[in-house]
Amino acid sequence: MNKKIIVGLIFLMNLIISPCFAVDRKDLNVEFFSRFNDDYLLQYVNEAIDNNHNAKQATIRVEEYRQSVKSQFANELPSFSVAASYLGIHSPKFNPNLRVSKNAFVLPFMANYEADFLLKNRDKTKSVKKTYEMSKFDEQSAYLALLSDVAAVYTNILEYDKLIDKQEKIVNNYNQILNDDNKKFARGVINTTELNNSKTNVEQANITLENLIKQREVLLMQFAVLIGRGVNVETINSDISRGNIDDFEYNALIPSEIESDIIFSRPDVKRAEMALEKAKIDIRVARKEFLPRFNITGIWAFNTIAPGTFFSWESSLAALLAGATQDIFTGGRKIANLKFQKAKYEELFEQYRQVDLDAVKEVNTSLCIIKHDTEIENGVNEKLNLETQNLHNAEKMLNRGVISKTQYINSENQYINKDMDLTKAKTQKLVNYYTLYKTVGGKL
Repeated sequence: MNKKIIVGLIFLMNLIISPCFAVDRKDLNVEFFSRFNDDYLLQYVNEAIDNNHNAKQATIRVEEYRQSVKSQFANELPSFSVAASYLGIHSPKFNPNLRVSKNAFVLPFMANYEADFLLKNRDKTKSVKKTYEMSKFDEQSAYLALLSDVAAVYTNILEYDKLIDKQEKIVNNYNQILNDDNKKFARGVINTTELNNSKTNVEQANITLENLIKQREVLLMQFAVLIGRGVNVETINSDISRGNIDDFEYNALIPSEIESDIIFSRPDVKRAEMALEKAKIDIRVARKEFLPRFNITGIWAFNTIAPGTFFSWESSLAALLAGATQDIFTGGRKIANLKFQKAKYEELFEQYRQVDLDAVKEVNTSLCIIKHDTEIENGVNEKLNLETQNLHNAEKMLNRGVISKTQYINSENQYINKDMDLTKAKTQKLVNYYTLYKTVGGKL
């Protein structure tokens, strides 16, 4: 039975002192990223949570404040100490029968406790605990921003994958036109200017392609850092497995309006609210600083001066001291501290009101942008449908010999450009979904 008690105490102590370096994924609504018909996005989101170093700093900072709460709570408890001391004594011999040792050892056990009748130390602990709770909201904000960035960068990479594929087709089409123009120039059908224009189109298409490849490589390296991977420039494109932007779509409904309870439960709003509560407690503590402190001190000392064994009653000395301490003059420090805390509260109150306004504005702005981006995507999609009909018509005309191959290729390039425009519009809309996810604190 005793062994079980000891094991239980050891487990309890380990639980108390062990760090809690983990973020609650439920608060982040990670399942939101499983609704995009993609096999990789949720995997990368979880990888970022586990490996991103900036986010881990926020988590470790929460643990720092958690331990500071424990440190402050210790001030509410009595303290015990012991001090072993050597004592050399030379005393006059008033009585030859009184034998006092010239060399002695003193072992005092001391206990000190500040009786918290006014709950000042309790309020200080509450204040530090509010700081700890604020750090948890900071952590949540950091992870929400991280996941939004991971999803946005991943979606942009998918966009560039398609844009590069389409641009390569445009380059190939312009090369076909250039080959035909070289033959026409050799037969004297076109002049040097027309041939140079054809060469310019090829070069411009290649430049656009290189810019797209450059942008994708930059995004891939940024994405690797976000998910906590090392960067290898040579293999970065193949190292990041990914889906297709054409299949990438949100499989749920985006609400047209957001409840106010969701807006005001955002981590930044809750943090501002917590800071205001902490300021109230700090004002209360500043007022209690004007009142006396109540201290209780107990000493039980063993010595070898008096006769008797070391740990006997004859060789021990016990004392108990209880009293109140009141400051008379501190140079105005306490008054200044009280006024400072009151001013701090007013500042935080204005900050809280501004955070509320910003939260409402950001959510409404995100909803407004998504609404218009959806309309823009629908408009671009309609233009693509019209361009598709034009391409079919051009193909029929080419088969009947009404237009040349060059004219058909130009029509195909126009269709490809409209398809690329649709991809850009779709990507912009999806990225704004992630922005809305972040602005509502993940509750989407």
